[in-house]
Amino acid sequence: MSLCLTPPHPASILREDIFPELGITVTEAAKKLGVSRVQLSRVLNEHAAISPHLALRLEQWLGTTTAETWLKMQLAFDLWQVQQKGIPKVKPLQYASVSTQVGV
Repeated sequence: MSLCLTPPHPASILREDIFPELGITVTEAAKKLGVSRVQLSRVLNEHAAISPHLALRLEQWLGTTTAETWLKMQLAFDLWQVQQKGIPKVKPLQYASVSTQVGV
């Protein structure tokens, strides 16, 4: 039996680990990142994803994680969420034979 754990939203790492360790508020972090407090709050409350733009800012600000790391965590979270809803049935594409494609 395999255990399927929900990947954490990457914002939970900011909210639960990084911000408390730094002793920083959302308002202070938003100013340092150059984003609005509302935008950062939406991400931290998991109502919005970490965008490539924010990932680059986090990389520059923290200096400990890459933008790619933040985006991979976001992708893992998003993909897992979609898979839990069920993958819709899609009929596979049927390719025509090569002779039909070139008109032979």
